[in-house]
Amino acid sequence: MPNPEPKHASNQAVHGRPGDPCVFVIFGATGDLTKRLLIPSLYNLLVNKLLPDKFAIIGVSNVKMSSEDFRKQLGDEIGQFTTTKVKPELWKWFDQRITYMSGDFKDPATYTSLKTTLESVDKAHGTPGNYLFYTAVSPSFFGEIVKQLAAAELTKETDGHWRRVIIEKPFGHDLESANALNREIGACLHENQIYRIDHYLGKETVQNILAFRFANGIFEPLWNNNYIDHVQITVAETVGVEHRGAFYEATGALRDMVPNHILALVSLTAMEPPNSFDSEPVRDEKTKVLRAIRLLKPEDVPKWAVRGQYGPGTIEGKPVPGYREEPQVDPKSGTETYVALKLAIDNWRWSGVPFYLRTGKRMAKRVTEIAIRFKAPPMLQFRRTGVSHLQQNELVMHLQPNEGISLSFNAKVPGPVVRLGGVDMNFKYADYFGAAPSIGYETLLLDCMIGDPTLFQRADTVDAGWRVVDPILDAWKATPASDFPNYAAGSWGPSAADDLLKRDGRKWRLNS
Repeated sequence: MPNPEPKHASNQAVHGRPGDPCVFVIFGATGDLTKRLLIPSLYNLLVNKLLPDKFAIIGVSNVKMSSEDFRKQLGDEIGQFTTTKVKPELWKWFDQRITYMSGDFKDPATYTSLKTTLESVDKAHGTPGNYLFYTAVSPSFFGEIVKQLAAAELTKETDGHWRRVIIEKPFGHDLESANALNREIGACLHENQIYRIDHYLGKETVQNILAFRFANGIFEPLWNNNYIDHVQITVAETVGVEHRGAFYEATGALRDMVPNHILALVSLTAMEPPNSFDSEPVRDEKTKVLRAIRLLKPEDVPKWAVRGQYGPGTIEGKPVPGYREEPQVDPKSGTETYVALKLAIDNWRWSGVPFYLRTGKRMAKRVTEIAIRFKAPPMLQFRRTGVSHLQQNELVMHLQPNEGISLSFNAKVPGPVVRLGGVDMNFKYADYFGAAPSIGYETLLLDCMIGDPTLFQRADTVDAGWRVVDPILDAWKATPASDFPNYAAGSWGPSAADDLLKRDGRKWRLNS
């Protein structure tokens, strides 16, 4: 059973300083996630003076190698994945704090050895017993690693030190498995020790959604069903499944993107103002939004949910294969690579405002954005002019790759006749604030070291997200798709996704 819950300082009070002294333990240290994201992000924190002076890394994996070989491998590869040139003097400091040990994640002896190594590293680098464990491994090992850490008493918090575990996604593959994993790790850890990570929430543009909404008095009063017609959220990729065919066959676009990335964007867009930006008020409001989403009945799924799979096509002028021709993919696969949904949020703020969501592989353009389409004003004043219709105002938060915010509105075209033209106002982060070196994990890793869980999912948030997705999974499992592949690589998806909006008299923003 978990030890008594420790007290931590307010998350907002500690921001702006380096993380707490700690040892960062990476399970799965020889994998891609470590070399491509974790190590470069930690190095960027060092460059920005946000890594604590008393800090060390222990890599754990089943690959046999020495600490010297592991350090050399990381040193040889770091330059490929950082966003700035590696400084030799900083890398030397970083390199001296890396230790490696091999072991089987299911073997208690691995954790006995880890405990001894942690004690040694504590003494060598002055880390006061604070341990941050990162599960950069297959989801099948998440529960096992937590249980083994608890059995070795490595999750026990005494004498003022902390122990935290970062769980990578996917967190479960449906509602039942997610709740089972929550129970399994919850038997060993307190909720405030568990950090369910989603790298999307590490993006500055995603975090800016709250700042934009609640720091600007001109927008929040309009952020409701009195003024907003509908919301579109698009997460489109031009890449295919690449080397992840086996993973994708067991997952699909719905599981891979909707319960975490896309519903996180929905919750940030639709949540009520929290009473403070401390972690629990923010996470309370995000969870409330997910709880308010109307769950689809089996008969509603064909009308409100569209699935697609890409066939052969052209991306940037080059021919690309269809999903079924990708490595490690079943030639008769029924796995979806595209999802479009229409969701309704049944609360006072959003009643009657549909949220249209879509995500897909091999799309026409790589883009992640949230588009807020406002209601059109009445035509009364313009009935005796040449103006035949008024375009709806649109606010777009561009999350990647061209980060910024744009606002479109109508203005009179100069001349003696009343004619209207659309005007775009564009703000770009890079133009105003410069481009800060970032992998996307820096903020999240620093928050873990500080003890701020604001950007991480709570158990009840995970549950709420899967409750939205589960009815769709069940309906699709019961009725396999008969028209796959149904969109060409390099397009905007299947025609049924256009019909999803067309039935409501609307259309996708980027579908042109």
